[in-house]
Amino acid sequence: MELPFAESYRIKMVETIRRSSREEREKWIKEAKYNLFQLKSGQVFIDLLTDSGTGAMSDRQWAEMMLGDESYAGASSYYKMKEAIAAVTGFEYFLPVHQGRAAENVLFSVLVKEGNLVPGNSHFDTTKGHIEYRKAFAVDCTIDEAFDTQCLHPFKGNVDLQKLEDVLKKSAEKVPFIIITLTNNSAGGQPVSMENLRLVRQMADKYGKMIIFDSARFAENAYFIKLREEKYRDSSIRDIAREMFSYADVMTMSAKKDAIVNIGGFIGLRDPELFRQCTVFNIMYEGYITYGGLAGRDMNAIAQGLYEGTEFEYLETRIRQVEYLGNRLIDFGIPIQMPIGGHAVFVDAKRFLTNLKQEEFQAQTLAVQLYIEAGVRGVEIGALLADRDPVTRENRFPKLEFLRLAIPRRVYTNNHMDVVAIALKNVFDRRDKVTHGMKIIREAPIMRHFTVELDLA
Repeated sequence: MELPFAESYRIKMVETIRRSSREEREKWIKEAKYNLFQLKSGQVFIDLLTDSGTGAMSDRQWAEMMLGDESYAGASSYYKMKEAIAAVTGFEYFLPVHQGRAAENVLFSVLVKEGNLVPGNSHFDTTKGHIEYRKAFAVDCTIDEAFDTQCLHPFKGNVDLQKLEDVLKKSAEKVPFIIITLTNNSAGGQPVSMENLRLVRQMADKYGKMIIFDSARFAENAYFIKLREEKYRDSSIRDIAREMFSYADVMTMSAKKDAIVNIGGFIGLRDPELFRQCTVFNIMYEGYITYGGLAGRDMNAIAQGLYEGTEFEYLETRIRQVEYLGNRLIDFGIPIQMPIGGHAVFVDAKRFLTNLKQEEFQAQTLAVQLYIEAGVRGVEIGALLADRDPVTRENRFPKLEFLRLAIPRRVYTNNHMDVVAIALKNVFDRRDKVTHGMKIIREAPIMRHFTVELDLA
């Protein structure tokens, strides 16, 4: 008899979480103006808002935390992090920052100018926000298969080469770089194939353009390449990652994802001149170039996390838990983005709440209903996150309207996933009774979803 699959770790510390009543949750979400970001953590039973900085660090990472050098300049922790980045990614130069959006802020302060076009595969919220804040434009060049949630394309995160070349042919002088998100978060945690990365590199060379990787979940992307591209079946995750990064000129990294830490990130670069230009903004925004707003202990934890996050056994455990939740939802007939992604299950709110219009913010409505049902906090990846058009100021309505259930690394058991699945099934069974969506009462001019205030429509 074949042995069942089991996690590749043991649990040695626990945190108590409280079950609340439906009446409490109805009161709390109303007080939070129906914005799940505004809930207190103690008001949440199972928190799937994000997988960013919410994972459980290992015994080896905690040991490294105790060894952190607190020196302002030239800390030993900096050199430990530099060695790990070079070993895992191949980038010679790097700048530490406090998280991924800080890396974007530093890098884009050098590269993005007013009127620029930045093509890529479904830019995520902070990436698009940093582009549009500089009065430039993010151009989505994701393949069309990504927008059909029932299509089983193995690499829905891929860049559509024809869409990309159309931008480059027409407006090459306005394009400072091409950005590729690994994995493609907005499209449902979908991976990008090695073949696609190679072809985008060839096109970038043809037009003389840099490629930047948003690398928050690069290890998960490498895992999918190993499983889904025959050529890489026998390759290690680190070998795959090194080849992936060989097609990039620059990378940004939120280490809070695949390096499994609570804070931190970095920029990886090859060009010493670009590195020098970025140091100016790194010092202005983040701190000196050998700590970038991080304590030495955090840099040590990142270094160790980069090694652990690229171990196949760890990735298999992590991604199979996401698959477990996704398959339970599929069994209940709940529509999700397929194939199941790497870090989260993305529920197709358009196909779930068919009696509501997208203008009523279907995914946000679904997120609120799930929270009220069981104290499970997810996040909307849809019309709220899409923000307003920076020119017309009209609401943008994306092709995909998702409730994202992002699973923290090494935190929850499959029993927790069962609670999530059954709670969502209960909402699905009474979906016809959800007759009111949401309306905006107050919003910020950019990246509104973090602080937006809502009410029932």
